[in-house]
Amino acid sequence: MHLIYFDENKFSEQTPYFLIGGILIDSNLVSSYEKILSQIQYNYFGTSVLTKETEFHGIDIFQGKGPHKHKKLEDRIQLLRYIADFIIQNKIPIRTVCIDVHQHRAQNRYPQPEYSLGLQLALESFEEFLEEKNTIGLVFGDYEKDEITQSILDFSQFKLDGKTPLLQGRPFGRIMDTIYFTHSHHSRFLQISDVILYLINRFSVETANMQSFTKYHDQEARKIWNSIKEGTDYKNFNWPKK
Repeated sequence: MHLIYFDENKFSEQTPYFLIGGILIDSNLVSSYEKILSQIQYNYFGTSVLTKETEFHGIDIFQGKGPHKHKKLEDRIQLLRYIADFIIQNKIPIRTVCIDVHQHRAQNRYPQPEYSLGLQLALESFEEFLEEKNTIGLVFGDYEKDEITQSILDFSQFKLDGKTPLLQGRPFGRIMDTIYFTHSHHSRFLQISDVILYLINRFSVETANMQSFTKYHDQEARKIWNSIKEGTDYKNFNWPKK
């Protein structure tokens, strides 16, 4: 069995790409992975207790905000390196979906909401992975009050129908039960998904690729993301299809 942890970013005019996705963890390795992440957290914060004050949140690490406000820049960059090393050394699979929101809305008279569409595409990507590994999975998402009820109802309908409503919807049979939601500060794996999505949003989408990134922390963080992208099982699905 694999445990699947996903997160999403918020669409805005400044970030016109909606991203959703995350990591897939072999359930047999959860305990050992948690010990590694707990040690990284302890070395950085001086405690292994999971609270909002000890959360790995991508934008806060990068910008030095929230619980990272008083951390030195090099310490924050080193934290990202340690997270990347954890992902790469353990070959953590990553599956994401990137929706070009403006293009999606322009091509459809009645465009499906980005979160709903993104969740369907992400679930299909998770199902594909589980099929390849001939295993089953449980899905965990970051608690977003406005999205939870509809997400659970949508997933229940997918299970009932046997597939998503997309034209070539992938059959559902390997994702078990329902989608579970919890606050990210209660799950180190959700936090890792958050960090990954932040790095993708900043360094991989088309708007990011147009930037030169001359500042030190941009250059270092981009190297970190490239090392993750090249060093593990990473697949992204773009919508609309390129």
